[in-house]
Amino acid sequence: MAQIQYNKTALLKINKDLSMRENALPVLRSKESALRAETRKVRLKIRELDQKYQQMIKTLVPIERLWVEFPNIVKIDKINFKKKKIASLAVFIIEGIDFNTEVVSFFAYPSWVIQGVEIIKKLLFLKIELINEKKILDSVEYARRKTTQKVNLYQKVQIPFFEESIRKIKRFLEDQDNLSKSSQKVIKNRMEAALA
Repeated sequence: MAQIQYNKTALLKINKDLSMRENALPVLRSKESALRAETRKVRLKIRELDQKYQQMIKTLVPIERLWVEFPNIVKIDKINFKKKKIASLAVFIIEGIDFNTEVVSFFAYPSWVIQGVEIIKKLLFLKIELINEKKILDSVEYARRKTTQKVNLYQKVQIPFFEESIRKIKRFLEDQDNLSKSSQKVIKNRMEAALA
């Protein structure tokens, strides 16, 4: 940490810094616990989405050889996001996905292609939502790590340093005051002795 100056101005500044950190610490702790809870929620959601996606893939295994005939007519046009705050962290949630389905003559393709379009849309939506939730998890975990680091910095380094600095400065100022009073007494005694 920085070099301490032993004067009243430095004492006031350190007191101000200490009080700011002591006031911020409970807020940071609550933010950290909120981010931990949110991390658990997001992990659970990712697990559920992944299970849903894997289950959907398993149901399609019996007809997988038909997908070779499936035309490339489903494309993602736009992904709509909604901004959401999680413990003062802005994340983007998928609100919906606009698909662009090319117009083709369904007489040229088997009848299951219409159902295949819906299946592809559901699979794509699940996969994109899964990817987005993983990005949210990364953001929340990064913010939680940073908040934990700040809590530890305040709690274990800065607050003890400021408390120790205040104690040292007060001792130094008391010693200076005592020395000043002692020297004044010595001067006063010498002057009285010189006059007598």
